[in-house]
Amino acid sequence: MGQATMLDVRERAAVLALVSVTQGKWHETASMLAEVRSAIRFLRGDFTGLESFDREMAERLARQVPPNAIDEYATLIEQLEGEGVHTITVIDPGYPANLRAIFNMPPMLFVRGALHDTDARAVAIVGTREASPEGLAKARELAADLSSRGITILSGMARGIDSAAHEGALEAGGRTIAVLGTGIHRVYPRENEALAQRIEAAGALVSQFWPDAPPTKFSFPMRNVVMSGMAIGTVVVEAGSTSGAKMQARFALEHGKRVFLLESLVMRQDWAKRYQKKYAGVTVVKSADKIADLVEQLVRPPQQLALP
Repeated sequence: MGQATMLDVRERAAVLALVSVTQGKWHETASMLAEVRSAIRFLRGDFTGLESFDREMAERLARQVPPNAIDEYATLIEQLEGEGVHTITVIDPGYPANLRAIFNMPPMLFVRGALHDTDARAVAIVGTREASPEGLAKARELAADLSSRGITILSGMARGIDSAAHEGALEAGGRTIAVLGTGIHRVYPRENEALAQRIEAAGALVSQFWPDAPPTKFSFPMRNVVMSGMAIGTVVVEAGSTSGAKMQARFALEHGKRVFLLESLVMRQDWAKRYQKKYAGVTVVKSADKIADLVEQLVRPPQQLALP
């Protein structure tokens, strides 16, 4: 391993060491590290870039990391690499650009497969696990249509709408990314193991959790935060008032992202009607056309005026 690569491993290991002793919200640690831009300097007490009110928290956090923690987490990172799992942290240039822009970004991601720069043109497609046949068909159709236009499809690999969205993207030969509510070593639900393998080959599986972490009632809302963050916008196909898909729509609006609600959803769900009326960032759609048009507007670089 070359010197630069070893340095990268130790920087990532230092991030993991700091996360391991974080008692509060992980995204607060991520924000501090993003400002300092080096976890090793952070551990040495160099908090350049932090506001004065963050320094006390930073000092307390750095003091809690055991002396041998970097070596231990460097070993973990190398073991994961041997399994085909890549570790990306908030100080890495390869950290997803869309995700870096949200206030509650995770400090680390574990990835099977590969993330590409083009994944910045991503849309999340989400919905209920107990989907109707019409909803499943629509999710598949939307994912295939958007994929054919070079848009990466994000979803959570759950039963129902999520699985249909991944399958639609795969059938169209497009890229799709599954954002997991478990550690990267686990496939949940187990029935989706074959789907997970196909997603890895055509895109990536992504987890913000420790590799062996089980599913919990807290991990899935956290997964929705990351899925919203990685996407330009979220499409909700079918979702009840207490669903995770509705929660993701709220996260997307908090992140300043676009929310697309299917017209059939708005006709059937009061919460969707309220969102349509209340939030300027909500667009009601029938097909992929309007979604794709808005994605192009959002990713298109601003035009510069030519000087006379």
